[in-house]
Amino acid sequence: MQYRTLGKTGLRVSEVSLGGLYTSSLGGGLESARAIVHKAVSLGINYIDTAPRYADSEFTLGHVLPDVEQPLILSTKLGGRPEPFDPKSRDGLMWSVEESLKLLKRDVIDMLLIHEPDRPQLFNWWKDPFKVYGPVIEVLEELKQDGVIRYTGIGGTTSTQIAHLMRSGHFDVVLTAFQYSLLFREADNDIFPAAEEMNMGVILGSALQQGGLGRRYDEVVRSKPPWLARPRQAQFLALYDLLDETGLELPEMALRFALNNPAIHTVLIGPKTAEQVEQSVVAASRGPLPVDIMGRIDEIWRICPMRPFEEPMVLPFRNPKYFGPGMANHG
Repeated sequence: MQYRTLGKTGLRVSEVSLGGLYTSSLGGGLESARAIVHKAVSLGINYIDTAPRYADSEFTLGHVLPDVEQPLILSTKLGGRPEPFDPKSRDGLMWSVEESLKLLKRDVIDMLLIHEPDRPQLFNWWKDPFKVYGPVIEVLEELKQDGVIRYTGIGGTTSTQIAHLMRSGHFDVVLTAFQYSLLFREADNDIFPAAEEMNMGVILGSALQQGGLGRRYDEVVRSKPPWLARPRQAQFLALYDLLDETGLELPEMALRFALNNPAIHTVLIGPKTAEQVEQSVVAASRGPLPVDIMGRIDEIWRICPMRPFEEPMVLPFRNPKYFGPGMANHG
């Protein structure tokens, strides 16, 4: 396992890290989560990210992590708890942090992130979005001053809006999802430059585009579903041809591509099994992709360098209602 410095935090994080969405009841439950975490730690992973919105992930990790002897870096988030959630309630935000500490069985949270601060239709965090001011900022500053949290951050799914928040100077790390992968590079425009400017740590989520790059969907792509723009279809077919030529599996290519970028300090994986953890770590250990393959990936990206207006954020390859007749079991 290789390690990188997470921006101005100075933390040395494993280049592959563990996302906690499926170390919960959304995955295989407690014993599955225990196997995933122990496999991850045995392979050198030292950073785990979770959130109150990841079902009972905090509770599950709180029952698993006491068994782990190695020191681990842990991040969780503010957002969605308590219900009904008021993002401008200081008391509610403080209670959420206390709940995280209790569930995770921790005295200190290494990194506390604001969840989806860039989507006001989900959580309206800001009294003044231009000056990036809201009660959550005061809460984070107080918790940091009191030593309850070590570092602050934001985790979102946009590019320009997240970069604006990053440049406020309030945060140490950013977790960006859906903005950088084999076929999507919006983070190049705003997020990575803002991170360099502010010396922020960069955590990459959804390198597999929430499953869209987790496996091949040849027949679905060729069926021309109405949500898949023609340039994006051509892009996927060209990518599948490259996989055939190189003999690489899609998840491996996607992970190694992300790790090629020095602006990214760690890439979260969301495994459902311990075997998937090992597969990801083995893939990362094979190192950077060759220059010629990177060049081909660049050519494929240029087929559709910006997202078509009507494209869903999560490509619904696995949702039968988005397929044509007879396509639900193909891909």
